[in-house]
Amino acid sequence: MNGLDNGKQVATATREIPRVPVAGSASSKVIFCHCAYTRILPKDVKNRVLAGLEAGGAEVEEVEDLCRMSAHRDPKLGELAARDDVKIAACYPRAVKWLFHAADTPLDETTATIANMREDEAAVVLEELLDEPPQDLPDEVPDQTMATTDTWKPWFPVIDFNRCTNCMQCLSFCLFDVYGVSEDKKIQVRNPTKCKTDCPACSRVCPEAAILFPKYRASPINGAEVSEEDLRREKMKVDISSLLGGDIYGLLRDRSQRAKSRFSKERDEDRALKERKRCLKKLQKALDIPEELMNAMPSGEAILAKAQRLKKDG
Repeated sequence: MNGLDNGKQVATATREIPRVPVAGSASSKVIFCHCAYTRILPKDVKNRVLAGLEAGGAEVEEVEDLCRMSAHRDPKLGELAARDDVKIAACYPRAVKWLFHAADTPLDETTATIANMREDEAAVVLEELLDEPPQDLPDEVPDQTMATTDTWKPWFPVIDFNRCTNCMQCLSFCLFDVYGVSEDKKIQVRNPTKCKTDCPACSRVCPEAAILFPKYRASPINGAEVSEEDLRREKMKVDISSLLGGDIYGLLRDRSQRAKSRFSKERDEDRALKERKRCLKKLQKALDIPEELMNAMPSGEAILAKAQRLKKDG
């Protein structure tokens, strides 16, 4: 099960802003995600969408961050998902869909509308959300940024189960017990808050581009739809055998053994150390791993033992 490591519930950060319907337009309710912990949504787009929703007569419920709500399994997500014809202004629809799914509160895909403020202009977003979007908005609209309520940046993997093949590579690779296995032997994100902020490395080793980080900068990891070109590019990046000549941990172990062998012949410890550092730097760049995580890597044997234990225990 996804959830907080300590099992605590975290208060929902939302605010209701009633809107006065414009004559001749149908009033609707829109969930507006501020994505308050990052700047991935263009500020001007967010402000213009809010202003347009107000001018168009919509009733807006603003939420601080859908990622945060999903990680904490906020019950409010279930209430939002249960609404008829739910409309959401947020980021990529694929990311939003699987954020709700991760909290066991799936959206009804046949009726839900998800508008993408991360990629589309405000006018396009308003066209999707309102039957009669306002035609005229002022050049400048007020800033309506929502303050954050948590010190944790909601950074964690979200699994696209339409793409996932349950290969478990993410579980074997992750160093921080983020992943687990369900009772029916399916991969799951068990401890989202244990994920290391800004590290997308597990998504790089997923052969099907099934792991999302909605706050990541680039597609398809950020939740954008996966194209064939994306898939080819990601597979090329995560193909460890072509990148570094074999299994990542096996490679480091073998190089260590070869280095030890050379020590007895050459007594050149500096040369062996430099070779290993070059290997790690290449890996770090390819997988976009933060420096502090590289410094904290446990042994390959420890990681593989942990993965095998989790697979066995479920």
